[in-house]
Amino acid sequence: MPPTTRLTRRAALALPAAAALVRPAAARTRGELMNVSYDPTRELYRRINPAFSETYARAADADIAVRMSHGGSGAQARSVIDGLDADVVTLALAHDIDAIAAAGRIAPNWQSRLPDNASPYTSTIVFLVRTGNPKKIENWDDLTRADVQVITPNPKTSGGARWNFLAAYAWALDTAMGNEVRAKAFMQRLFHNVPVLDTGARGATLTFTRRGLGDVLLAWENEAFLALKEEGAGAFQIVVPPVSILAEPPVAVVDQVVDRRGTRKAAQAYLEFLYSPEGQEICARNYYRPRMKTVADKFQDLFPKLKLFNIDERFGGWARAHATFFADGAIFDQVYQPGG
Repeated sequence: MPPTTRLTRRAALALPAAAALVRPAAARTRGELMNVSYDPTRELYRRINPAFSETYARAADADIAVRMSHGGSGAQARSVIDGLDADVVTLALAHDIDAIAAAGRIAPNWQSRLPDNASPYTSTIVFLVRTGNPKKIENWDDLTRADVQVITPNPKTSGGARWNFLAAYAWALDTAMGNEVRAKAFMQRLFHNVPVLDTGARGATLTFTRRGLGDVLLAWENEAFLALKEEGAGAFQIVVPPVSILAEPPVAVVDQVVDRRGTRKAAQAYLEFLYSPEGQEICARNYYRPRMKTVADKFQDLFPKLKLFNIDERFGGWARAHATFFADGAIFDQVYQPGG
């Protein structure tokens, strides 16, 4: 066979293999999730989302993007109830997710579907003061002094504000040896010192750090750490009261939305990623207390030790606490007197 014929035949045999190399690969599945969250988680999920997307792309051979919505936790829950298409919610307190469940958008057993009552990280409430702590604010009773202005958001719209309120009330109740009348009087004096109620925790932080109002900010621990980081050394300092509340922000898949949009698998994987070693470390680096012991041990020097009480033990859970303190006409409405 002439050399040219052999070359032609060899080239012809190679054509199918070459065609296979240039044939377009099957298009990867592309999807999107919406996470409706509360105010202070902006920085956390700015780091969680790309890490999750990368992990999910490897595991599921699919691309997923995550969009965010932030606001006061109570207001965010109302938006989801009113029709905002959240695939997942990551809110400040269980009562807000219970309200979405009561509206039929989330299964009633949502809190049992993930570990730790569906709270992958915790926090607490601390005081953020100006450098040098000029008003010498050390404990909850200092918040009622006539020379102290307190910044805290509105418990009607902010989950963080409800944690703030209950932390202060529990301290007052203990100090008053269970006398509820004296505890309510304490809260009335405290809120007399509050010049403005922002709708969410981030708004309250900006009121304190940027607008310069107030002598002390009642803040999520992670929000206080973030303020130190973003505002630069020397502007503020954190005061940790000896007793505070164990804040357990919960997460849930919004069943009605994921079943309609076909995003349940991705939404479940997204929330489970928060419990993974990588997710837990991202939480810790963004000043949320991780649940995983190995990660918590690694970051134990970051988080101060203090006595923490549990919402279930002290107030009988969020349903009871809401009815007692934050429903219309309840204790918050009784103690807060605007302009008083």
